[in-house]
Amino acid sequence: MEASDMAFFGQPEPGSPRPFSAATRAGGLIFVSGHSAPHDPARGIHRGETPADEVRNALAHIAGILAEAGSSLARVVQMTMLITDPADYAACNAEYVKHFPGGLPARHTARFGVPTQARVAFACIALADQETQDRP
Repeated sequence: MEASDMAFFGQPEPGSPRPFSAATRAGGLIFVSGHSAPHDPARGIHRGETPADEVRNALAHIAGILAEAGSSLARVVQMTMLITDPADYAACNAEYVKHFPGGLPARHTARFGVPTQARVAFACIALADQETQDRP
């Protein structure tokens, strides 16, 4: 595979404190970087009041990134769930399973401590749609 066989989505502006793309498509797969629910109080966007709200909003954000890259939550084969507080694990799982009615992808969970107030974030690998796989 050559660099021309890869596509990058949501590349950061020069000098961004987040030096990574939202997602990369390569080899028939979509690799989505870790994302929490969007949070921009100045625009009235909030992560959510509860861990379940944050899971729902974060997965909606991931779904949007996947759609732009040529995939969907239904095509996720591996998910990473990052949580800040193990006490939120059950609440996060209760909401998480609602988003995968066709079957749960492989997953691992880890604690994270990046400089954010988010309680949960997700990263994933998904299959690209067939028509997307056929173009760089």
